[in-house]
Amino acid sequence: MGIHCLHTDGCRVGSLCLTECAMEVCKAPPAVAVRRCEMMKSRSFLLSLILLGAFLSFTRGWMDLDGSRRPHSDLGRLHQEVSGRFEVTRRKVLYGQDGLHASCEKKYCGRGSRCVVNRDTNQPECRCVEDCKSSYMPVCGSDGKFYENHCQLHRASCLQRKKIYIIHSKDCFFKGDTCTMASYRQLKGVVLELQAQRSAPPRRPPADRAAQKRALVEELFQHLDANGDGHLSSSELAQVMKKEDLEDDLLDCTLEDLLRFDDYNNDGHLTLQELYTAFQVVQLSLPEEQRVSITTITVGLSTILTCSIRGALRPPIIWKRNGIILNFLDLEDINDFGEDDSLYITKVTTIHMGNYTCHAYGYEELYQTHILQVNVPPVIRVYPETQAQEPGVSASLKCHAEGIPNPRITWLKNGMDIMPKLSKQLTLLANGSELHISSVRYEDTGAYTCIAKNEVGVDEDISSLFIEDSARKTRLSVGNMFYVFSDDGITVLQPNECEIRRHIGPEERIFSTYEEICPRVEGEGAQSCLWASAVNVRDKYIYVTQPKQNRVVVIDIQTQKAVQSVDVDPLPTKLHYDKSHDQVWVLSWGDMRRSSPTLQVIPEASAGEEQHVIRTPFKGVDDFFIPPTNLIINHVRFGFIYNKSKPAVHKIDLETVTHIKTISFRNYSCAPQTMAYTHLGGYFLVQCRDRRGAAAPQLLIDSVTDTVIGSNGAVLGTPHVSPDGRFLVSTDGDAGRIQVQTVTVQGEIKLIYDLQTNIHVSDLTFQPSFTEGNQYYIYATSHLQTDVLVVELSTGKMNVLKNLKDPITSKDWPWSSYNRIVKDSGLFGQYLITPAKDSLFVINGRQNTLRCEVSGIRRGNTVVWVGEV
Repeated sequence: MGIHCLHTDGCRVGSLCLTECAMEVCKAPPAVAVRRCEMMKSRSFLLSLILLGAFLSFTRGWMDLDGSRRPHSDLGRLHQEVSGRFEVTRRKVLYGQDGLHASCEKKYCGRGSRCVVNRDTNQPECRCVEDCKSSYMPVCGSDGKFYENHCQLHRASCLQRKKIYIIHSKDCFFKGDTCTMASYRQLKGVVLELQAQRSAPPRRPPADRAAQKRALVEELFQHLDANGDGHLSSSELAQVMKKEDLEDDLLDCTLEDLLRFDDYNNDGHLTLQELYTAFQVVQLSLPEEQRVSITTITVGLSTILTCSIRGALRPPIIWKRNGIILNFLDLEDINDFGEDDSLYITKVTTIHMGNYTCHAYGYEELYQTHILQVNVPPVIRVYPETQAQEPGVSASLKCHAEGIPNPRITWLKNGMDIMPKLSKQLTLLANGSELHISSVRYEDTGAYTCIAKNEVGVDEDISSLFIEDSARKTRLSVGNMFYVFSDDGITVLQPNECEIRRHIGPEERIFSTYEEICPRVEGEGAQSCLWASAVNVRDKYIYVTQPKQNRVVVIDIQTQKAVQSVDVDPLPTKLHYDKSHDQVWVLSWGDMRRSSPTLQVIPEASAGEEQHVIRTPFKGVDDFFIPPTNLIINHVRFGFIYNKSKPAVHKIDLETVTHIKTISFRNYSCAPQTMAYTHLGGYFLVQCRDRRGAAAPQLLIDSVTDTVIGSNGAVLGTPHVSPDGRFLVSTDGDAGRIQVQTVTVQGEIKLIYDLQTNIHVSDLTFQPSFTEGNQYYIYATSHLQTDVLVVELSTGKMNVLKNLKDPITSKDWPWSSYNRIVKDSGLFGQYLITPAKDSLFVINGRQNTLRCEVSGIRRGNTVVWVGEV
């Protein structure tokens, strides 16, 4: 018989359309073709194929005991996509019987086959797969047969050496009788409902609906098995129909259709197992010892997470990360699901660490948790690379190492282990991060190699020490300086000696235009400067904004002169240097009301000559965030822009300067204020305010899925992340509250402690510890008070540096909420600087004490650190 044409894979006989299973009869005369199609309606053929309908019924949810349909808890659209999406299988790596062979790398084998190396010819060849993983995902083949899953179909195609493809038809094939597939599904729902009505409620109801359904089907089987022989015959089913007068209840179907459609072996009887299959009673199992699985992988490699849930008729596996379904997301690095429903992660990075769960579709009660831990080989920096000292003075050689697990540091001198030589004169500090020589001698000259090692790798670098009489620098150093931009121009400050090395006055000229650095303003007495934001570009140039001049001035660090000005949109107030793409981002307000903000980009910033500006297409930008780089993550691809009054952030591609997607916070009533990022676990932290402007809990965005995964507990305030990504510090400036969290090696955020202070925090920075490796201090300034708070992160121990004079008033600093900044001196520096209203304070971070005050510097709230050139 014919059916309606559902797709182009059918052929027409007269007014009828035949499915692909009857393509071989299309060439016959119409009468013969129809007769042959009639012959194809054998019982076994129909009974096997009809199970696809049962599966589709399952994916739509089975009838509840009260007759209503129970939706699955996964995404509502899942049942619409599951059949189409899961039939795509991609093989990117081909394996032979003895593992991966180089000769198989370029050999492509179709579905249902795999590449193996012939032991006799040593040549790659395609062979049909020997077996398929147990997975119940029924499909109809173009050969008229029913297959339990896609793999079985492709394997049959390979073995028979003919193309067999999937027939997409709701009812699989036309049945030609009054009991249609839809009616049969309704029959089973009604039968279960009637059984539920006649059953007494159990004393202890099953723990989940799967067990409840299984118990109900077992009771139904006992009810229908009149003679108790463990088999349901046609006569038994007919007797129940007559005895209970069910003809009107079961529409166009009868109980005997259970036997017609679901008698797998065609023996004329139904067993309990066959009834389980008819009603899609899925029997799943997961060994207790496999409920949690830990996988450790080295960064850069690929990994496969395999779900251990097994069972007859197991539905497709659903994978989640942080509660977000991964199966249907178009991800670059998690984009391949094998026929065994494994999760493939390619080129693992630290953002992938965390928990992944798997469960059978529709059966969330039984799930397996995979904990993915990512190891990172050590990456180190030494300082200084070379130094010359006179006999009798002290010298320090520093080595900073990062990796997962934390690396162990050892030192060699001229290739020999220094451990046997340790003494009062030669000591190791901060778990080996610093080699200190208290009084150097000529024999201390040498190449000192720092070696950092952990379970997955090793890295090393050399710091050279020369002991010479009258050792001196051959040129004036322009590095290891703070550049302070104040009303009186630019002050270059050497913090160790608290010495002003250079002062660039407002009247000095810009080299390329011969304009004054700070032009005179009519009506004002003294010539004065006004700055807003500055950035260091690879220790070659400093870019600094002059909001009232609508320009960015470029300072050459080597010559310590202003060499160029770049015109930008009115009122430039914020700069950020994107090291990954060598470009400076400029945010301009347009006016003091911020009515027409714009975002611009200065490309090739380190070139420093004849710079130009690219105006981005983004409108209404209040602020932007570009994640920082560090030793482990040295390239950043994406940033975010946002309007502080609207509940969303917009992801942008930094290289192409284009919009990628919008992440909405509407469901969380969050207007983003600031953002921070840790590469460990890949979390973005968003400071929020609600519609009324009140502080709201921080939100977490998973950078793997670009999805909001909820609030960061009850943490409020501005988020700050340590340079290594391990510590999250949130400051609530209004309440004086500081909450410190850590990211574990399993990618979980955990609260360490919650501090209540009287410091209303304006700004915060991190200072590496000089006594303990991989630890930090935090220094926090106040926007109202004269004190600076110092906290040792490992212990929570607090100290206060008092009476550092009043900060700049918010009225005198309208460019940001940070009216009193605190600036550190880089990875190896020990000094910090913070401005007061009319002076600067230098802090010794090694001793946690005030070093000096530099007076006469007004509104010096724009500071850049320049390391050794």
